[in-house]
Amino acid sequence: MSTQESWIEELERSQIVRTGLRALVSAGALVTLYFIAPLPRGAHATLVPHVAVAMALFTAVLTFEVRSILKSDQPMLRAAVAMATVIPLFLVSFSWIYLTMSQTNVAAFGTHLSRVSALYFAITVFSTVGFGDITAKTDPARLVVSLQMLADLAFIAVVVRIIFGAASRGQKRRESQTEA
Repeated sequence: MSTQESWIEELERSQIVRTGLRALVSAGALVTLYFIAPLPRGAHATLVPHVAVAMALFTAVLTFEVRSILKSDQPMLRAAVAMATVIPLFLVSFSWIYLTMSQTNVAAFGTHLSRVSALYFAITVFSTVGFGDITAKTDPARLVVSLQMLADLAFIAVVVRIIFGAASRGQKRRESQTEA
């Protein structure tokens, strides 16, 4: 029996349900915060601090999540919660940046972005679908969208690997403690 099969068999339904609920609450809280947070005021809100704060927050949350996975009694379940936190945080961060850009410069995108359309745009860029109904029209907007595209690649290549690598290490640690 493989390691993956053995840890799955050890789990109780209640643990899986609690993990699913925790992941749902985490993702829901981030999206709710995005929809209720006040928009920056002023026509000249600078973009650089918004990007810097979003990336710093994402890095801090990712670091916290990886440490939590490594310490967890159920690292694979904790990794699922981490993914349900970092993916929405990543998308909401870019949505907020796009929303701020649209609020401060109506020409930044092909249409004025609402909170929903900014989130929609961030998700279409993340998923590489790119329907074309919302497009970046100014150089700063194109730079931020390009930054998201590159960050998307890094997210898929690095962040997912970090989270599940931590889960694998945590699982091995847990198994070695059980055997000892």
